[in-house]
Amino acid sequence: MSRTAEQAELAARFVAAHERLAARGPGRMVPDLERITALSHLLGDPQRAYPSIHLTGTNGKGSTTRMVASLCAAAGLVAGTYTSPHLQTVRERLTIAGQPISARRFAEVHDEGAALAEMLDEQARAREGEAADRVTYFELLTAMAGWWFAETPVDVGVFEVGMGGRWDATNLVRGEVAVLTPIDVDHRELGSTPAEIAREKVGIIKPGAQVVTAAQQPEVDAVIDAAVAEQEAVRWVAGRDHAVVGRAIAVGGQSLTLRVGEREVGDILLPLFGAHQADNAALALAAFAAFTGEAFDRMDDEVLRHGLEAVSIPGRLEIVHRDPTVLLDGAHNPHGALAASRAVGETFAFGELVLVAGCMADKDVAAILSAFQEAASHVIVTRAPTPRAASLEQMRAAALEVWGDTGVVVEAATDVATALTLATAVAGPGDGVLVVGSLHTVGAARDRYLPISEQLEDEVVLTPDDEADEEAGEDADGLLDWPE
Repeated sequence: MSRTAEQAELAARFVAAHERLAARGPGRMVPDLERITALSHLLGDPQRAYPSIHLTGTNGKGSTTRMVASLCAAAGLVAGTYTSPHLQTVRERLTIAGQPISARRFAEVHDEGAALAEMLDEQARAREGEAADRVTYFELLTAMAGWWFAETPVDVGVFEVGMGGRWDATNLVRGEVAVLTPIDVDHRELGSTPAEIAREKVGIIKPGAQVVTAAQQPEVDAVIDAAVAEQEAVRWVAGRDHAVVGRAIAVGGQSLTLRVGEREVGDILLPLFGAHQADNAALALAAFAAFTGEAFDRMDDEVLRHGLEAVSIPGRLEIVHRDPTVLLDGAHNPHGALAASRAVGETFAFGELVLVAGCMADKDVAAILSAFQEAASHVIVTRAPTPRAASLEQMRAAALEVWGDTGVVVEAATDVATALTLATAVAGPGDGVLVVGSLHTVGAARDRYLPISEQLEDEVVLTPDDEADEEAGEDADGLLDWPE
């Protein structure tokens, strides 16, 4: 078989695997752990083979997850990272040492897991009839991640919760460290108040875990404290146990001084924008310290700086084009939108800001757009490329509710590509274009400016080879002594 034919066959196998996975319904959720528990057990419970850091929250968990993984890499540890959702390819969700799973390995791991999932589906139908719940898209993908990480193997798993925590498929991980980013109202399925939602998210706290938390509302703090006490865990509190001590705008991001316990690490150039990302960095550093224990105290500051300075987070105030500057941000709820708006205001001196927005139908669209009411001088609404998207009519009505009496022009575009063409035509020299509202919208915009090329062959897991990283790895050896 020629090389070209082999590559075509491999690409087709990946597409077929992804289509079979997608047929399970990416948006379908069933609030129990029955199927993922059974599937993981058939695979040998691979998620128990390595210690893990488990992250949940309403905003910032994706960014914090990637920061934790980057710190692990700087310390010489191979981290398997599981995140969701993806922007451009499902392979983004499963990475080892920062490298996404290859198309070849994705298809192999999927086919093995799918065979077991189909057996469980058949057993469920035999017990309960044709209406029985099948293994979901997210459950199968989570099982694939756990198995791939164990097979490689990794030193640590870093798992981002899909939604909630208690009934999330990721909640089978060991979770020696639990991280709770800011908690607020987002998914109504979890509750209508921050406290109700917190009760679901604290479900990831395991007995005796180290629990690292962002600044929370008082009612959320009370829920967390109760869960920590019930599990006899240890809580690391924002402001007391970790904090942003200093912060200044810098070229390409911001310069930070962070504190964990009594230790301060300064001169960190974080290549991300906004005070919220500085808070995420402090949270990530504290989570890393909680995980590494005494090894953290022996690590050189330069290792920690390198870990945060090397972080890359697509779709979080990411610059993808110049002249005009086009920014992408995955803000998809009012809290995240406000953080993005503030970050743009403090970082970029745009003459005018053209907003491109496409949200989900189940979100408070008007509240999301309201965060940009003062910042935007021209608004283009569109429909995110997903069946769950808000309609163009819903988006336009919300935009008119926010800007109807302000003189700001509101336009509608049938898709993201058309919206970007309109936006870049409107923007003049010194102006900016900001794309927000949904990761689906951001992914479509990224496809236009930074199209991906599928990695078909097996990936190479890199190991540290310079002296600094080798020393870091030796210093961090003690963190691998977690009991199984």
